[in-house]
Amino acid sequence: MLWFRRVVTGAAVGAAFFMLGLNSGHTQVGPQGTSTPSVEINRQLELLGKILSIVRSDYVVKPDDGKLLSAAIDGIVKSLDPHSSYMDAKSYRDMQTTTSGQFGGLGMQVNMDGDGLLKVVSPIDDTPASRAGIQAGDIITQVDGMPVKGMTLAQAVEKMRGTPGTQVRLEIKRKDQAEPLNFTLTREVIKVSAVRKQLEGDDVGYIRITQFNSRVADELKEAIQALTAKVPPEQFKGYILDLRNNPGGLLDQAVRVAGAFLTSGEIVSIRGRNPDQVQRFTAAPGDLIDGKPLIVLINGGSASASEIVAGALQDQSRATIIGTRTFGKASVQTIIPLGQGNGALRLTTARYYTPSGRSIQAQGIAPDIEVLQDVPKEVAAVVQTRSEAGLPGHLKAEGDELTGSQSFVPRDAKGDKALQTALALLRGTETNPAFPAKPKQAASVH
Repeated sequence: MLWFRRVVTGAAVGAAFFMLGLNSGHTQVGPQGTSTPSVEINRQLELLGKILSIVRSDYVVKPDDGKLLSAAIDGIVKSLDPHSSYMDAKSYRDMQTTTSGQFGGLGMQVNMDGDGLLKVVSPIDDTPASRAGIQAGDIITQVDGMPVKGMTLAQAVEKMRGTPGTQVRLEIKRKDQAEPLNFTLTREVIKVSAVRKQLEGDDVGYIRITQFNSRVADELKEAIQALTAKVPPEQFKGYILDLRNNPGGLLDQAVRVAGAFLTSGEIVSIRGRNPDQVQRFTAAPGDLIDGKPLIVLINGGSASASEIVAGALQDQSRATIIGTRTFGKASVQTIIPLGQGNGALRLTTARYYTPSGRSIQAQGIAPDIEVLQDVPKEVAAVVQTRSEAGLPGHLKAEGDELTGSQSFVPRDAKGDKALQTALALLRGTETNPAFPAKPKQAASVH
């Protein structure tokens, strides 16, 4: 997910909706007696009101009015694309908690597919979910004995989150298992440290970013400072930035992370409905690794904010990109608060473009050097290839759409072919025309 944060008062939103259809007493007729769009909107709103009234008065049991209206709102927004949604007050608070980088829960990224199945995108490192062995592609069928089928994504997430120290039971269906798997996990305070660092040998800095929460750019800076303090500059061969299976996050953090390795040039441009209104983000002087060689690792699970960083560093020829094609999500969602107690709207408001002017929507970013992992048979049966192009209702590509690629990352670094290729290139034991990247002063913009 890629998020802007914007404030719009609930009163303004309500007034806009009122003016859209309910405050019009005029009949407008178009050419040859056809109704204008505003008349058609009024008719549909009147129909919605009739249906709501019938359901409230005639349904077999008295329905919850709040749930009816929330479902109507949710249905409107979900009809737009897979990434737009309505968040009630609690869901909005949960989203704010998540992006702050700390919450009580199990520690995994999940989503709801078009069939209403709750699927694990990826467990977060060193959390109850990852330690229990929950895998990407697992389908969560029950939470504390309650079927997930029929829940919204927000409801399912709410069931799994809770007070640290309490337990939650999950029933999981795994593709290669005939019988459901049962897990009992203890909730923890999930402090999502988005950045993990380590020295590879005594000459390469490895940094993994797992998601783009509100602290990631500062954590990245701290990680680089800690690594450079351990190794003399003349001994350092370069850095590896691992963005594999990173689902994205906040736009401003993606811009800051990409900018941490650039001294100038565009990072990304944002374009909404009006093609003349373009917002551009550029790098400020201050490459944190002082021009050292940089390799970025990507795969089919690298999405959104991850793709902004990879796309900027690729287009600016600042880094060599290694791995497999990324997910292909090139849209921006704006979080619009709807007033006290009303939650917020997560609405797709723009597409983003890499510095060279390309949209990677439903296409993804192709690596400079493709490296495929050796996927064990038992894992291959579980891990599914997913991509933006495969999501129902996605924004169409500006060109041919491309499917996703593998997202498997071996636990053992020795068997991680992409990582080993990066290390070999940095240390000079392997060569490739794509490495090292030769930085440009500035990429062209179209």
